[in-house]
Amino acid sequence: MELAVFQELTEEIALECFYMTESQQEEKVIQLIDLHHFVECYDPKIKILSYIHHPINIIEEDGIKKGILFYDVKHSTPFDWNVFEEFKRRHQLKEIWFVFVEEDPISDTNRHVDFITENSIEIFYDKIFIFHFFQSAIKSLK
Repeated sequence: MELAVFQELTEEIALECFYMTESQQEEKVIQLIDLHHFVECYDPKIKILSYIHHPINIIEEDGIKKGILFYDVKHSTPFDWNVFEEFKRRHQLKEIWFVFVEEDPISDTNRHVDFITENSIEIFYDKIFIFHFFQSAIKSLK
């Protein structure tokens, strides 16, 4: 992402999310960075439709609306996973993807698989990925 585009988007977050605390706005900027980098790595033709008002980012891939939730096991707080099913219906999304964001390279995905099982992630999400941010690598888990 170009610096000028990044600055424009962070200004948009500051204006649109004025009601959020500074740390919440920072989380939103991280979500935005994850989204843009994931799209660059997965398929640059994906169109980003919405990312501001919800943890699920709405994208369009080949004319189909989908949602992406980024999750960092080390830093994220647990969600009420059922809420996202309602979000999917309300926004008429064909799929919702769950993406673990990892900064460090990992070869063992056992903790991810355990997390998926413990939280029934496979029930609510159509695709599950591990996104190695700094390596720009995406691994599918489902």
